[in-house]
Amino acid sequence: MNRVRSIHHSARTLHLLVRFVAPAAALTLLATPVNAQWSFISLHDPAGVPGNFSVALGASGSSQVGFSSELVQGDLRHNAALWNGTAASWINLHPTGAADSFALGAGGSQQVGYAIFGNTTHASVWSGTAASWTSLHSGTGGSSVANATNGFQQVGTFGSRASLWSGTAASRVDLHPSPLNANSSGAFGISASQQVGYTEFELSGDYQFQASLWTGTAASWVNLHPMGATSSVAYGISGAQQVGIVDSFAALWTGTAASWVNLHPAGFSSSVANATDGQFQVGYVIDYSQASHASLWNGTAASWVDLHSLLPAEYTQSGATGISSDGVNTYISGFAFNFLTGATEAVIWVQPVPTPGAATLLGLSALFAVRRRRHP
Repeated sequence: MNRVRSIHHSARTLHLLVRFVAPAAALTLLATPVNAQWSFISLHDPAGVPGNFSVALGASGSSQVGFSSELVQGDLRHNAALWNGTAASWINLHPTGAADSFALGAGGSQQVGYAIFGNTTHASVWSGTAASWTSLHSGTGGSSVANATNGFQQVGTFGSRASLWSGTAASRVDLHPSPLNANSSGAFGISASQQVGYTEFELSGDYQFQASLWTGTAASWVNLHPMGATSSVAYGISGAQQVGIVDSFAALWTGTAASWVNLHPAGFSSSVANATDGQFQVGYVIDYSQASHASLWNGTAASWVDLHSLLPAEYTQSGATGISSDGVNTYISGFAFNFLTGATEAVIWVQPVPTPGAATLLGLSALFAVRRRRHP
């Protein structure tokens, strides 16, 4: 059960943060012009985020979601957070009475995540304010987590079963597949009518996670697990693309196990893809010194771009968790560790959407040039 819960709470790279989140003074707003048309913005601002660290875990349009920390009577509390592209736009989504809360995903005007009340974790949905909080959890105990939303439906986990909601606890649909050796399951992403996540199988006395795709029902389950792999999880979906991890490598699928593409770039120990907008994929790679680099791909390992190379020198680790567009700009959400302050900061990379007639990868060509210079 602990292993399952660790995966539930690792959605959008929450698992990586344990390695370098630490109390420290908050940093003032930082907006730095970076290569070509990309800009880097730190959302971590003491005027908006009253604590030691903050993380952006998802994106929708021009908004980002995640959490920030603050000290409350000597205890560190995590507050679900919503931003709209600047530190000053920060909104505290923390529901009254909760011990901790986290926003993990966004879609349309909705934000989803979980809030902890006593010993119970409640899958949660918001509509832009703390007062709009709604619990998707049914019963008086146990745990549930909402990881993603398309603006109308929410996906996550209830107990140890992948679940789909439509705004209320009573609307829950159990997505857990029918094979008898399916031990647990969880859903991490949703796009239109499809959902992605994992199913854990008991195989010869061992347990194996296998990336999974659903279309609204348990009976629709599709196994994305590539032949010969030892483990896989799908974290994000948009349009025809699904992304995640196979063994220790970032992965891309288009609806079947046979469609799997290994996105892992040479020279790194591991990688993961957390989100896709249907064309590009974002996540992070881990180098052999165990430092993480926020990353961008365009469908192949060879297309890899090191977003971390665009950060100021004081940032030593980073990860990308979401990608979205409002039609004017493309936003990549994530986090970066500032070694000068010891704080992990919610951050975004922003690029104007190319005007009609411009090349699809306008601005990315310069990023590839940066990658070639920094990684000969």
